[in-house]
Amino acid sequence: MRQTMMRILLASACCWTAMAQAQGAPDATGDSDRFSLGQIIVTAPRTNGIEIDGSTLSSNAIYSFNRTSLDDAVNLMPGVSAGNSGGTRNERLVFVRGFDRFQVPLSIDGIRVYLPADNRLDYGRFLTTDIAEVQVAKGYASVLDGPGAMGGAINLVTSKPTKALDIDLRGQVSFDNDMDYAGYTTSAKVGTRHDLWYAQASYARSFTDHWDLPNGFTPRVPTLEDGGARDFSRAEDWRVNAKVGFTPNATDEYALSYTHQEGSKGAPLHISDTVTTARFWDWPSWDITSVYFLSTTALGDRATLKTRAYYNQFDSMLRSFNDRTQTTQSRPYAFDSPYEDKAWGGSAQLDFSATDADTLRLAFHYRHDEHVEFQTSFSTAGVATTEPKQTQSEATYSIALENELALSPTLRFTLGGSYDWRNLERAEEYGAPLGTSGTPSVIYNYPRRDADTWNAQGRFDWQAGDALALHASLSSRARFPTIFERFSQRFNTAIPNPDLKAERATNAEIGGSWSQGSIRLEGALFYSWVRDAIFSVPTPAYPCTASTTPPAVPATGCALTNLSQSRNVGKGEYYGIELSASATLLPGLDAGINYTGIKRDLTDPSNARFRPTGVPTHKGFAYLDWAPVERLHIVPSVDLASNRWTLFTATPASQPARYDRTGAYVNASLRVDLALTDQIDLSIGGRNLFDDYYTLTDGFPEPGRTVYASARFRY
Repeated sequence: MRQTMMRILLASACCWTAMAQAQGAPDATGDSDRFSLGQIIVTAPRTNGIEIDGSTLSSNAIYSFNRTSLDDAVNLMPGVSAGNSGGTRNERLVFVRGFDRFQVPLSIDGIRVYLPADNRLDYGRFLTTDIAEVQVAKGYASVLDGPGAMGGAINLVTSKPTKALDIDLRGQVSFDNDMDYAGYTTSAKVGTRHDLWYAQASYARSFTDHWDLPNGFTPRVPTLEDGGARDFSRAEDWRVNAKVGFTPNATDEYALSYTHQEGSKGAPLHISDTVTTARFWDWPSWDITSVYFLSTTALGDRATLKTRAYYNQFDSMLRSFNDRTQTTQSRPYAFDSPYEDKAWGGSAQLDFSATDADTLRLAFHYRHDEHVEFQTSFSTAGVATTEPKQTQSEATYSIALENELALSPTLRFTLGGSYDWRNLERAEEYGAPLGTSGTPSVIYNYPRRDADTWNAQGRFDWQAGDALALHASLSSRARFPTIFERFSQRFNTAIPNPDLKAERATNAEIGGSWSQGSIRLEGALFYSWVRDAIFSVPTPAYPCTASTTPPAVPATGCALTNLSQSRNVGKGEYYGIELSASATLLPGLDAGINYTGIKRDLTDPSNARFRPTGVPTHKGFAYLDWAPVERLHIVPSVDLASNRWTLFTATPASQPARYDRTGAYVNASLRVDLALTDQIDLSIGGRNLFDDYYTLTDGFPEPGRTVYASARFRY
């Protein structure tokens, strides 16, 4: 299979004349609403209007297709698919060419959002109604943008004002399948821009009272889910952003920005699993605060210095209750689990043009992460016991070098590499160390291990003609494992592994774009080799000791069984194709379509039944934008996907894990926009119009038909 795919890649490099990309620099135009200091490097030119390309998603497209959360928005793009974690964590997921949230960093204005304990990001908590664009680097993610981009990178770019008084107000109300009130979203941006400075404040809020299951849903276990409004589907998120910038001349810019967001959510139950004990969880807080300074300074005619400095804070609370009423906590499995995390750091990048054809870029990144946890447990006697605070902290560094060389007026070669290293400073846990019978519980330290890794990449860009651009790239990237992967005992079912190594992927791609008049075609073939993938591996019996204090004394006849350990044992290949096209078919009638086909062959040597979950084999999106009169736009669209692997959870412990295929859907939507004036728009629309019933992960169906009405004011 690998040889066949390589032949396809090599042959396509010779004949790929209809689809390509050209490397694009961040938008630095004076009238752009994109916060250019907050952009990362992506390798495609931007489209206009609601067109969708492989690397950027505009605010116009996000608005027109009513994608108010990040996972839903990026699902419009080729090569990117959204999913659902299922289970009581109730997290929305994003996969980039098959790589998950651990392998694809998320940033806001180039500042990474990272949860130091386990990095289990919930993409549904990130709102999109007040941002300028979403950037997605796939496979080839520049080493200059920092470590960890094993499979790509996602960046939310906030907006900045474009005129002396810049206002954008939006409001939307949603209705469920029965046309009952289901929630609302709203956002506001107010800014001002002048020759030497600008300032802006924005606010976004989304409230989901509930969402309905499709009418085709038949309750299997009514005590878990009886249909209609999905139990525990309530969610609330809001965000504020404020920034002030100083632009003393045409080349320099300095900006200070503050972002704070808060979220809360319920956790719907599996609709039919009576084998696994139900967990009644709730997330009353999921909050992020970030303060950051960004700058770019020209150092003469040939050099530019770019800097970033930031402080991030993440606070969350998970609560477990006795039963579905979520009113009491008096069972051994009831708890309150707060996280108090913080990070600070920065980066500096120096660009130097030795000649007009040769540019050298050097970047340095530093980040310090600190995770604090302290769980409160409850007993049947009504006694609450709170653990002492446990802290894990580590520092991550990266130094990167990239050289861009114009080999001819139409051919450019970019070569880059980086060296990353991580210093683990503190790794505390509370309890009895695994395999000991000592009491009482104590705070102890896991073995501390530092780690380092390297990254390398190269890319050719050829402007083959006025309309045609081609590229080819090869990139080898790694990512360090999280604290959870290294040390979590998973409720005394796992053995820590402080020596766990970084995962690695080598990503190859060829592709390009062709643009002529109103027609634009784009595509890519990609292939990724994954090595040292982290899997939880069953282990032999683990010996017990009678003491928590060295030297340990063996306990007679004591052994722990049915344990696992995270190890670098997985390997495999991801490969596929991306295609997209957009065109003006007739005056007032635009159309667009994209398709992704992907195959993942990933093996776990300890589990022959394992299948990589969450990513459909085939995925597509298509739309029409029809303007029968000047102020009226009718936008029908359709999302479609084939099925994907999911883990069947309702399996007795005595039986091996089972994987099933699920998730195929054809999801139709419609939006109608009427511009009452140049400043005021009214809209109505609907999603999943045919009320399709489908699940992306076992036991957790997606929403049925929804309808909405919205208004927008711009000045």
